[in-house]
Amino acid sequence: MSPTNQASSSNLTAATVDLIEAAVDAGFDDQIRFLADFVRIPSLRFEEGPAQDYIAAALRARGYKVDDWTIDLSDLEHLDGFGQIHGDFSRARSVVGSHHPRKTKGRSLILQGHLDVVPTGPSDMWTDPPFEPVIRDGWMYGRGAGDMKAGTAAALFALDALARAGFEPAAILHFQSVIEEESTGLGALSTLQRGYRADVAVLPEPSDFQINRAQIGVLWFRLRVRGRPVHVAVAGEGSNAIMASYDVVRALQELETEWNARAAKHPVYKDVRHPLNFNAGKIRGGDWASSVPAWCDVDCRMGVLPGQDLETAKAEIAACVAAASRDHPFLSNNPPEVIWNGFQAEGYVLDDTADPPLAVMQGAYEKVFGAGQKMKENKMTALTDTRFYGLYYGVPAFCIGPRAENIHGFDERVELDSIRKLTVLLALFIAEWCGLNETPTALAP
Repeated sequence: MSPTNQASSSNLTAATVDLIEAAVDAGFDDQIRFLADFVRIPSLRFEEGPAQDYIAAALRARGYKVDDWTIDLSDLEHLDGFGQIHGDFSRARSVVGSHHPRKTKGRSLILQGHLDVVPTGPSDMWTDPPFEPVIRDGWMYGRGAGDMKAGTAAALFALDALARAGFEPAAILHFQSVIEEESTGLGALSTLQRGYRADVAVLPEPSDFQINRAQIGVLWFRLRVRGRPVHVAVAGEGSNAIMASYDVVRALQELETEWNARAAKHPVYKDVRHPLNFNAGKIRGGDWASSVPAWCDVDCRMGVLPGQDLETAKAEIAACVAAASRDHPFLSNNPPEVIWNGFQAEGYVLDDTADPPLAVMQGAYEKVFGAGQKMKENKMTALTDTRFYGLYYGVPAFCIGPRAENIHGFDERVELDSIRKLTVLLALFIAEWCGLNETPTALAP
């Protein structure tokens, strides 16, 4: 599997390309201000409302038909790819801005960005406060700047550039702002349940302009360990739930090694070193320094290969936990519980049916980076929302986005020049894929 090596024939004249690029440049200062304001909104899980308000207002101001709805879990729980939510989901919303052309000539398109961000960790471990964006040496710093608010802004301002240049996409286009990409993907699933479809979906996730068309799946689960509380003076009589959980984690690390050995035979991931990662990402336990902890919860993540059956994978994980507990001095009498929460996501590979949109993207790529320059491919060891489109709804989907560093870490940052290049790339892709209609008046530069 490799990206297409053949650029599509272009319907854009050199003059039109120059006009679009100039329109991107004319709006770029506004775009960076928009992005900075976007990053200032701390759109952590279950707190995404103000950020959705921001995007919905931007779409309405541009004249898009906006659909802004509260997600009802009962509408989704029977659908493929559903993951359990643990927390207050009552305010969760999806926002879609739709463009309907005066005359349809091209192919329809979904542009999707997620605005949920992962926790920052201790803010004093950042050089600058995580939600106070700073521009330094050609980079913007801030939580969510790279993953993926810069890509969302680039998609929006690519459409602005077309309007400024005197054009509109000549096909139906849905600009989708979703949540939960970092936890379950239910924001994207809600748009599909709502009925939004297109001939292709492009997600401008940070990728340093590599095409992401293959990704692993992910399972989230919680190890729930329970013991017996005693004073440390008689610690031998109690069951230390925190220390016992370490033994289970070590067993799961051994399972990770076994699964990666199998991955060496996978048709897509056989040339990727260690594609599957187990992570014990969060631990909570105990109540008092002088009490042997009676309880411990460990939130875990395990990668799975495309094509790997999730129920079989879950059964292997449960069996691993059971085996680690069977002869354990504490856990044999207090077996841990495995609670499935969050991601229950299959892996996804975009097959050769994607050649038409990838060929169009290759053509746009050459206009930005130079004739003969070929897009590179990244086989992801993480996952994105593309799986919902491709696996369950027959919509080819892939990611391509700006250069970002330290996503999910301290001092997350995105390169400004890459944002500009991405905006031009997306504008040219839209122009080729959807076609263009001339509009009566252009936006003021």
